[in-house]
Amino acid sequence: MTKEIFITDYNCVTPVGFDVDSNWTALLEGKSGVALHKIIESQEPFYASMIDSEKLNKVFSENFENQDFTKLEQMLLLSLKPLIERQKITEDTLFILSTTKGNISLLKNQTELPEGVFLSKLAQKIADFFGFSTKPIVVSNACVSGVMAIAVAKNMIQAGKYKNAFVIAGDELSEFVISGFNSFQAIGSGPCKPYDKNRNGINIGEAAAAVYITSERSENEKFSFRVLGDSAINDANHISGPSRTGDGLYASIKNAMTEAHVSPEQIDFISAHGTATLYNDEMEAIAFNRMELERVPLNSMKGYYGHCLGASGLLESIISMEGALHNTLIPSKNFEEIGVSQPVNIITENKTSSIRYILKTASGFGGCNAAIVLEKC
Repeated sequence: MTKEIFITDYNCVTPVGFDVDSNWTALLEGKSGVALHKIIESQEPFYASMIDSEKLNKVFSENFENQDFTKLEQMLLLSLKPLIERQKITEDTLFILSTTKGNISLLKNQTELPEGVFLSKLAQKIADFFGFSTKPIVVSNACVSGVMAIAVAKNMIQAGKYKNAFVIAGDELSEFVISGFNSFQAIGSGPCKPYDKNRNGINIGEAAAAVYITSERSENEKFSFRVLGDSAINDANHISGPSRTGDGLYASIKNAMTEAHVSPEQIDFISAHGTATLYNDEMEAIAFNRMELERVPLNSMKGYYGHCLGASGLLESIISMEGALHNTLIPSKNFEEIGVSQPVNIITENKTSSIRYILKTASGFGGCNAAIVLEKC
């Protein structure tokens, strides 16, 4: 019999709150972290979701004595600390970091390569701080990294290599990332509008998130979610553009649901990728329809958090689970009029709903796609 895998704890640090409770309250009130910011001196301000550095420093100093950490490292440490205090690290505990760019900001104005810019060094620094004895694993596969990190933990534990895992994810706003998205005109002119007729691009965001994954539930846990199925498929469509037919995402969803033994009729909620670019949202709508999921309530969290890159999948999974605990569906912010060719059931207001099975999807550069199915226990 396949070993059951559970998520029993989580936390997040975002522009709208430094823990899950404050984030959930903000979402219920429709608050967004997306606002105008001037990040590159030579460019006009643009819409992004950014954590207040002064507030972050203040909260960090209240929780940690050592101040020798970058902004991203502070975010990661703050997100993971409450989980470490509630759970136990053993010699069989896995540590996974999900990120796309890590400490990329350390490269600015440097003539030599700083050691801290390597993702393996970032992971080891966080792991050493908390006393992990196992070698950290880095999952860095574009924007599906956060979802894939959950899948990697699940499969490693099921294979008997570890008994439990702490998974953290984080990315920060940087000139490097902004310049990259600007180069192919993907950044929206205003707050992003996933699936909307008038969508015209993404808002970049920053956040950190952490989950605890285990095969051994205890009676003291406040909640638990089974990770029933997962899949990651690369359709090799294009270096940055998503497949026009949704092949990779469709196959990822199908595989994950097959492993989970869950039918389309059983899915209660879809937490979609929803970047608000023209082609991503269209591709997702096609894939969902191919899987006969067009009637399932769906949202994108990008209108609240922006696109947080390697943190998005993990952060949005956490918000999905929190919604299931509260039996509440959060609307897809800024959506007004359907702008994709296939029908999708976009959530437009806070709704009370019984949520048992959650489908979380993600897609990213290079043709990567991923999906997981979660069950509220």
